[in-house]
Amino acid sequence: MSNTAVQDTALKDHSAPVKSPPGEQPRWGWLKWVLVLVLVAIVLFAGIYSRRKAEAELRSLTTQMAVSSVSIVRPRRAAPGQEIILPGNIQPYISSPIYARTDGYLKKWYFDIGAHVKAGQLLATIQAPEIDQQLAQARSNLATAEANLKLAEITRDRYQGLLQKHAVSQQDVDNAVGTYAANKAVVDADTANVRHFEALVSYENVYAPFDGVITARNTDIGDLINAGSSTVARTDLFHISQTDTLRVYVNVPQEYWRSIKPGETGAEIALAEFPGQKFPGKVVRTSQAINGMTRTLLTEIDLPNPGNTLLSGSYAEVHLQVPSQTPTLLIPTNALIFRSENLHVGVVRNGKVAITEITPGHDLGNEIEVVAGLKPDDQVIVNPPDSLVAGQQVNIVEASLPGDSH
Repeated sequence: MSNTAVQDTALKDHSAPVKSPPGEQPRWGWLKWVLVLVLVAIVLFAGIYSRRKAEAELRSLTTQMAVSSVSIVRPRRAAPGQEIILPGNIQPYISSPIYARTDGYLKKWYFDIGAHVKAGQLLATIQAPEIDQQLAQARSNLATAEANLKLAEITRDRYQGLLQKHAVSQQDVDNAVGTYAANKAVVDADTANVRHFEALVSYENVYAPFDGVITARNTDIGDLINAGSSTVARTDLFHISQTDTLRVYVNVPQEYWRSIKPGETGAEIALAEFPGQKFPGKVVRTSQAINGMTRTLLTEIDLPNPGNTLLSGSYAEVHLQVPSQTPTLLIPTNALIFRSENLHVGVVRNGKVAITEITPGHDLGNEIEVVAGLKPDDQVIVNPPDSLVAGQQVNIVEASLPGDSH
């Protein structure tokens, strides 16, 4: 046999199918189908799971995006006391116009404006010759009355002595006694008249009634001085002010009046001409009545001024330290919700919005006091949107209150 024939026979032997043992071929077919089904199940499960996961993530993202985020702050307690700054008016402790008590011409004045004078110092002299003549006449009348009284006294004594000797009648004695009494009454009247004109003459000298500063001089030498009558106004010669202690008048708003305690409440006075400097004073009295027009309480503060550093009539800023009557909380003004019925704020409780009505106190600019309606641990929404409603679910973003250390 040739080599070619041998090779063909070998190839036929290898290409002929190998017959499996009986029962082995059905088992392999079943396993193939099981593997196919498992693979299909795995593919289906993986597709369904990934789709469900994507849907869940999408729903969660949609829900999160649907919930609004809000910034919140927690109210902080206001200080137990506060400083209020009010405009004040500085006045002298005593201010008085100096009038003449007698008519005449001004003979001389001794002090001009700005002069410091002591009580009892002579300020001016008035020349009143009519008063001087009337005084001289009154003194002359008194001297005549005293001479008549002396004669009447001698006559009375003489008649009383003669009556004991039965040389005169009782009627003559009574006449002498009556004449003495009448002359004595004339002397008393003339004495009073002399004192009256002496007083008028003394008014020709004008004296300072208290220690102070001459703030005005309204007359000059030769001016006609009028003491006043029903038809002619009086002439005020000088104005004098006592300035070693000054009075500062300030109108305190009605809401603070309970905190103003005379004798206890301190005050500091600041003036523009003394930058950075404050002068201590003390509240001494109030009007004890609220002004119906301004709703303020007129308050007086005594301000020592020993060196006459401060001038009366000045405008001043009055700094009053007043204690708070009730504890209050502070929130930013941009947390307020303006509704027609009252002021409200949004508060987050358990992740939901609650619209709370508040009672406001003092407006401090960027902040406002809340007297009632909030608790210190409330979460107050700042910059609330117009669409904010009660019960709305929100996400919280922490903010900070102005003045917080963090």
